[in-house]
Amino acid sequence: MRKLVEVSAGLIEGKTIQFQVNAAEPAEAVEAAGKMLTDTEACAFVYLADTGTEYIYVHFKDHTWPLLAEALKRTEVVPLLVWGKQIMPLDAFHEELGMLLENIEGNDNYAEEFRTAVEEVFHERLASQA
Repeated sequence: MRKLVEVSAGLIEGKTIQFQVNAAEPAEAVEAAGKMLTDTEACAFVYLADTGTEYIYVHFKDHTWPLLAEALKRTEVVPLLVWGKQIMPLDAFHEELGMLLENIEGNDNYAEEFRTAVEEVFHERLASQA
């Protein structure tokens, strides 16, 4: 069974971008897997976290997307996932999310609602890639 957690909030403090998970912290140390996917039914981007024994699917639902878009602009800053006492750099964040955005734009294989929402929120990024 897949373990899912949701990013509840995010903030920018100086040069730091943090995303907060309010779920119960896992007993094992969590490391970034450096991979992102989508969950179009949940209207979310998903970052994979690795405990060494299983993957945890960290959902970034649409309420977090404006901060994701801002994080993409700051290529020199690796966003952090704060989960209880654990702080995990989101390795390969810019590359993974950038690749997903390129693939989603204008692609009818994604749910229309999801694709339209992505194109709206990330329009600056998509325009700069054209």
